[in-house]
Amino acid sequence: MASASRQPPELDIQGNRIVARGCWRADMLAVKGAAYTIASSVDGIQDTGAVEWDLTQVEAMDYTGAQLLWNGWARCLPSNLKSTPEQDKLFSRLIRAGSLERPSENTEINLQEAIKEVPLGFVRKVIRLDQLLGQLTLDFFRFVAAPQRGPWREISANIFHAGAQAVGIIALVGFLIGVVLSYLSAQQLHMFGGDIFLVDLLGMSVVRELGPLLAAILIAGRSGSAMTAQIGVMRITEELDAMQVMGLSHGFRLVLPKVMALGLAMPMLIVWTDIVALIGGAFAGKMSIGLSMAYFFSALPDAVPIANFWIGLGKGVVFGVIISVVACFYGLRIQPNTDSLGQGTTRSVVTSITSVIFADAVFAIVLQGVGF
Repeated sequence: MASASRQPPELDIQGNRIVARGCWRADMLAVKGAAYTIASSVDGIQDTGAVEWDLTQVEAMDYTGAQLLWNGWARCLPSNLKSTPEQDKLFSRLIRAGSLERPSENTEINLQEAIKEVPLGFVRKVIRLDQLLGQLTLDFFRFVAAPQRGPWREISANIFHAGAQAVGIIALVGFLIGVVLSYLSAQQLHMFGGDIFLVDLLGMSVVRELGPLLAAILIAGRSGSAMTAQIGVMRITEELDAMQVMGLSHGFRLVLPKVMALGLAMPMLIVWTDIVALIGGAFAGKMSIGLSMAYFFSALPDAVPIANFWIGLGKGVVFGVIISVVACFYGLRIQPNTDSLGQGTTRSVVTSITSVIFADAVFAIVLQGVGF
């Protein structure tokens, strides 16, 4: 009922004396454009400092009403001002706040500073990555020391999301890659009468190189980006801060389960990719040059030494750890805004794929004499 008796804000101009009346609160200033009308009236006064302002008849005033008058006075209290103690407190706060204008941004680019920032930024990333790996190592030993208290639910959930749900897309892409590689190779081998060597070519390329690399790239684009986005959204919604307040470790509850889950799921996905790609290659070989699928799979164990299979599984573990660590690294560095979320996810995918290809090149150089 009290709000129903409030009068709209108004300025009563009486020569060199201006009397403010009514309720100068935000809800009343918004009615029928009252704030715009008052602002126009104040702006029309030539010299606000020479006018006597009487605010003692104002029913109520909040910071919105005080800020409206403060802006009209050019952020300076007039010398002839009559106000109540409550109003004086509002104006005192505005005086202490000072100017609220944003500082001008320096848009000039200093080339020398930009060049210096490149290595410094790289060093900072290396330090943060080293800290993440160190914390991951400590969390892993903590898990080994007390496995019954480990984050088993998080690990199983990540295995399901990053591994089981990726089986379909990996099967489709793996089968098509096997078909394409077999068609291209079979035509060339058939020209020289080397049809039987299609088994050697497909077996070695898929089991040792294409299977692990293809699965890793797909997982980096699918599951790695999802991990980064998940942690980034937790940053935006302040869930990470809430975990810290409750004493829950980000590394033990977020990073470690993702690393362990992807390290376990990647070898299984690579085996699945190898099987589907070889089936696609055998099917394409039969369709293109009439090579029997029974002969293809019977000759495969002799054409591909078992060492190549274990090399592929070892790559899977390493690739899974790399993808998950990179995803968590960029996820934890996301700032609480949507732009940072998009940029962090993009950088995570690009860095993961680049790191996987680099690691595969290292494997190829180090193990060049193994499995042949």
